[in-house]
This record gives sequence, C-alpha cells and structure tokens, in this order.
Amino acid sequence: MRAHEAGALHGNDLVPQWLPYPSDVNHLIEGLWSMNTTRNARGEVEIAGVGVEEIKERFGTPTFVIDEEDFRSRARLFRDTFERAFAPLAGVDMSYAGKAFLSTAVARWVREERLGLDVCSGGELAIALRGGSDATRLTFHGNNKSGAELTYAIEAGVGRIVIDSLEEIDRVNVIAEAKGVHQRVLLRVTSGVEAHTHEFISTAHEDQKFGISIATGEALEAIRRVEAASVLTLDGLHSHIGSQIFDTNGFEVAARRVLALAKEGRDAIGRPLPHIVLGGGFGVMYTTQNTPRTAGQLAEQLAAIVDSSCRALDLEVPRLGFEPGRAIAGPSTQTLYTVGTLKDVELGAGQKRLYVSIDGGMSDNIRTALYDADYSCLLSSRTSAVEPRVVRIVGKHCESGDIVVKDEYLPGDVKRGDLVSVPVTGAYCYALASNYNSALKPAVVSVKDGTVTEMIRRETLEDLLARDLG
Repeated sequence: MRAHEAGALHGNDLVPQWLPYPSDVNHLIEGLWSMNTTRNARGEVEIAGVGVEEIKERFGTPTFVIDEEDFRSRARLFRDTFERAFAPLAGVDMSYAGKAFLSTAVARWVREERLGLDVCSGGELAIALRGGSDATRLTFHGNNKSGAELTYAIEAGVGRIVIDSLEEIDRVNVIAEAKGVHQRVLLRVTSGVEAHTHEFISTAHEDQKFGISIATGEALEAIRRVEAASVLTLDGLHSHIGSQIFDTNGFEVAARRVLALAKEGRDAIGRPLPHIVLGGGFGVMYTTQNTPRTAGQLAEQLAAIVDSSCRALDLEVPRLGFEPGRAIAGPSTQTLYTVGTLKDVELGAGQKRLYVSIDGGMSDNIRTALYDADYSCLLSSRTSAVEPRVVRIVGKHCESGDIVVKDEYLPGDVKRGDLVSVPVTGAYCYALASNYNSALKPAVVSVKDGTVTEMIRRETLEDLLARDLG
C-alpha cells in the first residue's frame, strides 16, 4: 500500500536524491523536450518556431502544445526500427495505442505514417473513423465492451476485436453472426508477469481485471472455443504486461509463456496461430531519473527474445505486433501554464517550500496524484540569472493532493504571470482530463514549421452547462 501523500509529499527533505542541482536552470534538458523545442534570443521557449507567449495570447492557458513533427518522427522511428529488426523473422505490425491521446488529427497522422491504431471504447472508435482510419487496421480492446460497442465495431469493419474473457467469445460470435460477418479476433491472455511499475499500470499479473489466465488453463480453453465458434477467426494472442517499463525482462518472460501457449493452441486446434501481439508500455523520460531504452534497442532485444523462444519451443515464428502509445505521444507534448499565487511555506527547522500555483492542475494532469508520477518543469516565458530554488508546482483545485510537479528547480524570482511549461504530457494527461471543480478542459494545439493549428478547442462555460438540464 502506498504511503499517504501527507507523508512523502510534505516531508522536510526538500531535494530528492535523484534531483541534481542545475548548472543552468534555463537549460532545456535533452530527452525531456520535443525535437523542435528551443529558446529564442529573448529567452522565450519556442516550439517549431512559435513562442509560448503567442500561444498563450491566441489560445490561453493551460494549453497542450504538440510538436507535430516530433510525434510523427517517433511513429516512423518505431515503425522502421521494428520492421528492420523483425524482417528476418515473420515480420511485425506496429499500431499506435490511441488511449494515450487520440483526436481526429492524431488518427490522420497515424494513418499517414502507416501504423495501425488501437482503440478501447466506442468513443475512441468514433474518433478514429472520423479521422479517416482504415477500419481494417483498427484493433478494438476492452475488458467490458457493451453490446452496442461490439455492434458498432463489427458494422464498421474493425480488423480485430480483442476478446478479454471466456463469456465474451459467445457475445462477439452472436453479434457477428447476426450481422453476417466473419470476425477476426485476438485473445488477450494473462501471462502472470509482475512488471516493475506502478500497481495501477501493471496489467499482466493474475489479480487484476484484464485477460484470460494462462496458468489456470482458461486461455487454452478459450482457444478451443473460438476455433469452434461459427463466425470467429482466431488471429492470435495478445499480451500486455504494463506501462512505463524500462527493461525487456518482463517482455521476455511474457513472450515465452505466450509462445508456449501458442504451441499448445496449435496442437489443440491443428493449425498455427499466425499473430502474437506483445503490447507496448515502453517507458519514457519524465525526469532526469529516467533512462528509457531507444526504439532501436527495444526492437533488437525483443526480436532476439522472440527468435530464441521460438527456437527453444520448436515453434513456427509468428508475425509479431507491438502497440507503443506513450512512447510516441508523451515526449511530443508540453503543457503551458500561467503562474498565479506563490506561497513560501515554513516547514520547520529553518526550511521553506515554495509553492507555485498554476491555472490548471489535476483536471488536466491527474497522473501525479493517481500514479505518484514525477514531472519536470521550466520557466518558459523568459530566462533568469537568479539562484534556483526547489519548488512544488500545484494546481488550483480544492485538493491538497492537487500537485503537478512534486520537486523541481526554478529561478528564485519566478512570479505571478510567468509561463511555466511541463514536458512529456502528451500521454494520459488530456486523455484523463476531467471537469473536476467544474474546470474547463484545456485547448490542444499542434505546431509545425511556424504554424499553430487548433486541434481541440478549449471548453467554454456554455459547453459545461449544455448538458445540465436543470
């Protein structure tokens, strides 16, 4: 059980061991910022040639700012490096995990960069289709898909539905049969791997809601049932071990167990399973304490794992699939905030903590409160030669746990009206955004070659009140 926030977050140790004193508090640390983030001659941060002051003037704050070329280049990098690594085997399919962040423009980018797209709700499916996605390259996930969602997916021609339980087999088969459709499916299986990540984003251990257990024999029974279904075609197996993972050890264990099940399944139904999807969850750099693998390293290591596992099992190498989401969307984006109230809080023993309040908070980034996530930040509207101080960036919501950045150095002269940027917010920040305290959801904009495009407009009070029927 995680300790209560009042302990870890409000202790007197102001500087965590991992946080180094900056040689230049104005410096854009490599790996934390998108490829086109720079400072101009005035000291203002620019994204692809557009300054943060202009973005604030046009769109207000908080605003999510996506470096479009950074997003696209990461998508291409994963596509190309994994295709090269798996070419000597049976090939690979790369899909973007839309739950990280999805809009109609993102769906278009993903299609143009020749990746498939994963969705996990009827809403995400609607956005993908509105964005021009090829339905045959969509994969529909979910542990509790409604009948309406399954009907929508089957009618739309979704390429693969990921079945997450034994009882869902019959539900998908009945709907597909009624629609006169032969539906391709994957079985999501639970490999029993304990990924070294936060409990809430670890998804392959036995005691959680996702998947069909390999260990209990249910997964093998599911293979038999799908094969016997009248209008379902078993395309293969799906495994996802978690998120924000920095090594391939968990993938290795999961791959061996899933491939061993594929061999059992082959023997049970008399044909090989052509596809194995090993999910995504590749970690990214949120602060200087994170050292993620490169796409090339991941591709080479995972290809070697699959090759050696199939050799050991005497199994035909299947076509592999991977689903990066955070690793594409996360580093491409920063959130722009305006500084409001500042409080120098006495902690005792001569220590103080500077609380810097911003005009957003847990309604646009709940990950710090939900996952105990760490973020960095930067004074982005100007530079400063003033000695840096450790600050805590907090939101405007009526919660003491409304913290966005627990600990980071900012110039000691940070003041009301300054702009602060928080990097690596492209994944699971807007996707988890809420109207808590009736806050309005931020705008999302993309920047490319000096041009800003509004992707999702800021909510208005009219939007907020429109569904309140009084």
